[in-house]
Amino acid sequence: MEYIQDAAADETEGCIFCDIPSSVHEADRILASGDLAYVVLNKFPYNPGHVLIVPYRHTPDIEDLTPEESAELQSLLGRSVRALREEADPHGFNIGMNLGRVAGAGIPDHVHWHVVPRWGGDTNFTTTVGQTRVLPELLRETHGRLAPRFAT
Repeated sequence: MEYIQDAAADETEGCIFCDIPSSVHEADRILASGDLAYVVLNKFPYNPGHVLIVPYRHTPDIEDLTPEESAELQSLLGRSVRALREEADPHGFNIGMNLGRVAGAGIPDHVHWHVVPRWGGDTNFTTTVGQTRVLPELLRETHGRLAPRFAT
């Protein structure tokens, strides 16, 4: 029920990615903050440890990013993979972005990258047949495990 209520609350005006860094309600999801970008746990993850790499500046297009923003985003991407490998030992990763609503972007006006840790067998009949996700861990537990890995 918390998941459904949070999804409805996110339908409000404004940009959630612009609001997250200054929101006291979202502080427990932020794992790393740079000068130009940050890493945050996805509020609606595909798997435990699903993080988003987000520039602070609001832009829908990857080609609008400055070289400095691109460099910091790439650095945070590497830190994210390293932290997830050290803490969760996934078998692989899905890393990517959806540019535009027709490409699957839930928030098309603020470019961001997804980093999804994957394990053999993490997709099963519940996800496939029931179109339901089963997550074995709450976000605050995932944050508690990953945050120390981003401190280094």
